[in-house]
Amino acid sequence: MTWNMIGHQWAVNLLSKHISNNTLRHAYLFTGPKGVGRRTLALRFIQSLNCTATGGDSLPPGGGVAPCGECSTCRRISRMEHPDLMVVQSAEDSPSLKVDQVRGLLHKLSLSTYEAHYKVALLLNFEEATTGAANALLKTLEEPPAQVILMLTAESSDILLETIVSRCEEVRLRPIPLGDVQTGLERHWGIPADEAQMLAHISGGRPGYALYLHENPIALAQRGEWLDDLVRLLPANRVERFAYAEKIYKDTDVFQNLLQVWISLWRDVMLQKAGADTPPMNLDRQVEIENIAKGISLFAAKNMVSRLEKTQYLLKRSANSRLTAEVLMLDLPRL
Repeated sequence: MTWNMIGHQWAVNLLSKHISNNTLRHAYLFTGPKGVGRRTLALRFIQSLNCTATGGDSLPPGGGVAPCGECSTCRRISRMEHPDLMVVQSAEDSPSLKVDQVRGLLHKLSLSTYEAHYKVALLLNFEEATTGAANALLKTLEEPPAQVILMLTAESSDILLETIVSRCEEVRLRPIPLGDVQTGLERHWGIPADEAQMLAHISGGRPGYALYLHENPIALAQRGEWLDDLVRLLPANRVERFAYAEKIYKDTDVFQNLLQVWISLWRDVMLQKAGADTPPMNLDRQVEIENIAKGISLFAAKNMVSRLEKTQYLLKRSANSRLTAEVLMLDLPRL
């Protein structure tokens, strides 16, 4: 597990070569679904660039090899507390990354490094940036200061300004094989085989999400509650469904997480109806999957996945969350 990561070895090899061959890009864009490892890969890359244990006067910073993970620089980068690492993301009380945040970052980038080889700006979930914030970053992407590297993460480059994407080296991360996730959880985090298998399947090949669920049992329990809610809503009347919409619409982050869990179950239903050999994400919900599949067509299952994904898209575009939740409740089939 090079760079202390599960999977994505091709990306590790690519970025290592950029360091060892001294062909670093001035901006990188890490894309992929949440929990797939975008931020982790970026942080390992930053560690490799600046690790004090693996570099030297005659080598590129970091030497192009795996960072030690133990030196003061590596530890502070891992915690995102290094003075030469500037992390920018939307505030907890705001759905957007604002232009003032980017302008503040640009001022800091104009200053010299404190102690590291490179000053790095890590802009997380850049799809949340306002148009003004994205435009404010453009000039720096075109003409970055010396010894500065910009790193952005996003779910997809398709939802970013083309002018942003074209100025970055995109590293597209995809879910990795479930067996690799399970093996990584067992070998490197000591998670028992049964739990590792369940987490790997629930994660859909996203190791970061699997680890998050392992470390946050409340989140794992919440997933179970949301799946129970979905099963309970299928035979429910309109009054009960609208009452549930009233419950979920107020916190859009929670709403988005709920949608992702529901999508996973409907995809399992879709695969069940299609007779696919692919194992379900929700291994612990096989009975519910089979029961729902008995009462619905393959077309209807596919349509439900599409409707849930559309709901996610609308929420990301700041649609009226209450109305969106109510429409979703009407879209759920009656079983």
